[in-house]
Amino acid sequence: MSRASAAPPPMPPLGKPVATVPVESSLWDRITNWASENKALTYTIAGAVVVVTGAGVVYYLNNDLVPKLKSKHAAQARPSKKERRKRKEAERLAETEKSPAKSGEQSKAAAVEAAEELPEINEENVAAFTDNQRRDYALQLKNAGNKAYGGKDYNRAIDLYSQAILCKPDSVFYSNRAACYNALSVWDKVVEDTTAAISLDPTYVKALNRRANAYEHLSHFSESLLDYTASCIIDEFRNESSTAAVERLLKKVAEQKAEDIIRSKNPNKLPSPTFVSNYIQSFRVKPRPEGLEDSVELSESTGKGQLQIGLRAMERKTHEGYEEAATAFEKALEYGDLDEYEALAYNLRGTFRCLRGSQEQALRDMDKSIELDPSYTQSYVKRASMHLEMGDRDSAAADLEQAVKQNEEDPDIYYHRAQLHFIHGEFQDAAKDYQKSIDLDNSFIFSHIQLGVTQYKMGSVASSMATFRRCVKNFDKVPDVYNYYGELLLDQLKYEEAIQKFDTAMEMEKQTKPMAMNVLPLINKALALFQQKSEFAEAEKLCEKALIIDPECDIAVATMAQLLLQQGKIADALRYFERAAELARTPGEIVNALSYAEATRTQIQVQEKYPQLAAKLQGMGAGAAGMGGGGFPGSR
Repeated sequence: MSRASAAPPPMPPLGKPVATVPVESSLWDRITNWASENKALTYTIAGAVVVVTGAGVVYYLNNDLVPKLKSKHAAQARPSKKERRKRKEAERLAETEKSPAKSGEQSKAAAVEAAEELPEINEENVAAFTDNQRRDYALQLKNAGNKAYGGKDYNRAIDLYSQAILCKPDSVFYSNRAACYNALSVWDKVVEDTTAAISLDPTYVKALNRRANAYEHLSHFSESLLDYTASCIIDEFRNESSTAAVERLLKKVAEQKAEDIIRSKNPNKLPSPTFVSNYIQSFRVKPRPEGLEDSVELSESTGKGQLQIGLRAMERKTHEGYEEAATAFEKALEYGDLDEYEALAYNLRGTFRCLRGSQEQALRDMDKSIELDPSYTQSYVKRASMHLEMGDRDSAAADLEQAVKQNEEDPDIYYHRAQLHFIHGEFQDAAKDYQKSIDLDNSFIFSHIQLGVTQYKMGSVASSMATFRRCVKNFDKVPDVYNYYGELLLDQLKYEEAIQKFDTAMEMEKQTKPMAMNVLPLINKALALFQQKSEFAEAEKLCEKALIIDPECDIAVATMAQLLLQQGKIADALRYFERAAELARTPGEIVNALSYAEATRTQIQVQEKYPQLAAKLQGMGAGAAGMGGGGFPGSR
């Protein structure tokens, strides 16, 4: 649902503004933030890759065409004294990328002279030369090719590199010729030559990067991602542009695959009951409208009767109950004759359409609800949440201001306006609106909880802890208080206290909502046990229990994926990440989940295609762990 319309989120890492989506989604933010702050480490934990999010920087191809000659080539060649002098001069000039204009003209003339002294080499005559001659000619042709490239005579350079390859196939020669094709934007030829270079030298970073760049231009994003990932591992993530390219390609691949998921997605499927409940409870509970109470007998074949059925079903807070409610609200408007309840019916149908991800339909329903009853402030607030989820902050803010004009005493308006400020890191304004919501109605627990979280984000830890202690005193039977209090304690690494709070929350959930438990305390405890003691087995059991209670909970699925990834169970982790993508509701959430899946899949492919990199990756991971860099997402 809207990032401005949810119950308070689990505590994210400090210093990162986090959107207040329904609670389970902000756990994604914890993982994402951690990964973004630990780019290289995310590729080495347990020898497994984790998505690194963020805006990618455009990768610029490195056009350095003068790699060092392998010493064995020089040792084996026995040219004449005159030829040795020429080659030495050519090598010296080749190693100097930028020289004064006069020196550049001289070096170009020397290279042209050297090339002109060589015979024209082709497939027919190359076999006539001795091994030493072919090696010597190859070197001179390569140096001449470098100069032609420097003069932007790419076709001449291609011809010279081609002759060098005939004399002696070498990964450098292929890669240099690929650079010429790159300059000419002949991408299939770039792929062909870099592939030849990589077959001769599988860890040739420059060739991998060039091929990755060509694949990206050909829109072969998965292949490009694989090459850039291999390059990053070989280079130990020292090349920032290659690392940025991995981030960019992960998003592109995920966006491509997300389109298929969105097309095949059931438009009538609701998200998990945990998600739905957390959205619905972000509004204060109000009694049923007069005339729709259970004591009033209404026919199921009427619009009012279907409204009554839907409202009753919502109160069960189960997956089946929410599905029944969504269907009933659709029928209510089909049957009609709703009289004074018509605005309510459009509001409720729009709510569930939005939960299903049908934002445009949902907006039209809220528009109609407001048209029918301009004083119905909740419809303005819900429409604002939809605008915000679609990235239209201005329209969201305008709707909230319209709601204030209709009823400045409605505390829900200020709670949701505070959420908007919270999302954008405007914590002072958020705190003021949470307090205003409390002043108008201090019985709504989530205003208190979110105020405490906001104080914490502002760095006022003492004030935040005091707010939660008051919450425990005044709302001692509400499990959400203990769950979110535990999150703050966990962020401070107070593991035992946090686990105690999560246990209390779970016990209260069992007692008060045995058929509709919120599974977040289970997931939070799993994270706490892992962070404190690396108790994988117990953490997995808690996640499995959460999935038994709420099989559709995407954050439980994603947490299980992370636990498996930490243990090096990459294939199992991949399945869970793919499941999380299937459960995601909006395009943005689907892309986020698929980014994790594609990063994990790419790791598997790298290890299969370049087995020699597996040991290197594990070594990097061991080094990172030795420096204390192997913590689980969210740990500090």
